[in-house]
Amino acid sequence: MPIKLFNTKTHKKELFKPLKKTVGLYTCGPTVYNYAHIGNLRTYVFEDLLKRALRGAGYRVKHVMNITDVGHLTDDADLGEDKMEAGARREGKTAWNIAKFYTKKFQKDLRALNILFPDVWCRATDHIKEQIALIRTLERKGYTYLTSDGVYFDTKKFRAYGALVGKEGLRGLQEGARVEKHPEKRNATDFALWKLSPSTGSGQKRQMEWPSPWGVGFPGWHIECSAMSMKYLGTTLDIHCGGIDHIPIHHTNEIAQSEAATGKPFARYWLHGEFLTVDSGRMGKSEGNFIPLHLLIERRINPLAYRYLLLQTHYRKPLMFSWEALLSAELGYRNLIAHVVALQPKTTTDKTLIAKVQRAFEDDLNAPEALAAVWVALKSATPPSQKTVFALDAWFGLDLKKASLKKKTRVPAAIKKLLEERETARAEKKWQLADELRAQILETGWQVGDSSGGSVVYKG
Repeated sequence: MPIKLFNTKTHKKELFKPLKKTVGLYTCGPTVYNYAHIGNLRTYVFEDLLKRALRGAGYRVKHVMNITDVGHLTDDADLGEDKMEAGARREGKTAWNIAKFYTKKFQKDLRALNILFPDVWCRATDHIKEQIALIRTLERKGYTYLTSDGVYFDTKKFRAYGALVGKEGLRGLQEGARVEKHPEKRNATDFALWKLSPSTGSGQKRQMEWPSPWGVGFPGWHIECSAMSMKYLGTTLDIHCGGIDHIPIHHTNEIAQSEAATGKPFARYWLHGEFLTVDSGRMGKSEGNFIPLHLLIERRINPLAYRYLLLQTHYRKPLMFSWEALLSAELGYRNLIAHVVALQPKTTTDKTLIAKVQRAFEDDLNAPEALAAVWVALKSATPPSQKTVFALDAWFGLDLKKASLKKKTRVPAAIKKLLEERETARAEKKWQLADELRAQILETGWQVGDSSGGSVVYKG
């Protein structure tokens, strides 16, 4: 089936047409100097929905994700300290140990959110040779210049610079970005390809550095994604994804250096997810208001309840986070599981419902519309079979089959009796009594889920 995606580059929905039978998908991964926060993870959930939608539409997908373990400076451009070195100093460990530790934690978060792993994980530190080779290509083509602290890309020589957001958009977005002025830059938008390590007499010593034709140093943040994505997916990618904060600097610079080097379009479709916000604004480590996923787990909140919360808002719309909204989503997720438990297994599937959900996902990943269609079906007089819902979960990724099997615990006779009494009260429209019986059941640690087919109890 055809799938439409909103392309940031053209600012409109477009019919997706891959270059080959296998879709080349590149997604920007984390800088592993600290835990990912739930705002970061919103982007990875959206990218997971994209991957699932592509598979649902019949495409094979080769998914590549980078791990930034060197070169991402604190101002997102060319000044400030390398975040990996800063993280190492903060924790009294080596930068290499920091990278290994937080990479594992990130992957653990993806598992908890039922996010499908990429086919290729690529660490920046494993691809120094490819990055140097790409910089040398740019140097031969006349796009670089040398300063006292490194090799820079001259954006004025790349005529299409800033096309991803347009000139006005680029100027406005960069005003609010974390970018400091560099006195030796030819143009304000120029960016580092290779940074030189501090001189031996400076009293500073980097943990991560490599020899290069320009001196000992380390790669800039942007060059890694170009070098690694082209190594594994070719010179032109089908789809490149990330958060909207990557548009004005990181992705704009990726396009410039990649297309300058190859003379070909770098990516045909650019998709970007919106921010998760809190009362104080955008969630972020630099803002000091970030919430890691393990904090939800410590509060006994199922990580998949957070995924369920994200499914209720389109990926291109900002989402205000609150604990109240998350707790409401957890109740919704539990209720969904209760409905699934109450469904008849059956061997048939509701093809009409499956087609409806698929159409929603193929309309720029409209997860809220797809989820609403499922709830309408579940609450109807003729709800779908469990087999149907489990098939639909290939798009949602809520792990419903595993979750529903966990809920099929042996119910004590006393709880069964309370449930039967409550069902009788509901049938006789004795709502106050039904609520009281529900409260009694909840006090025992069991949860109650209501559906058109009746009520079920399950362990929360």
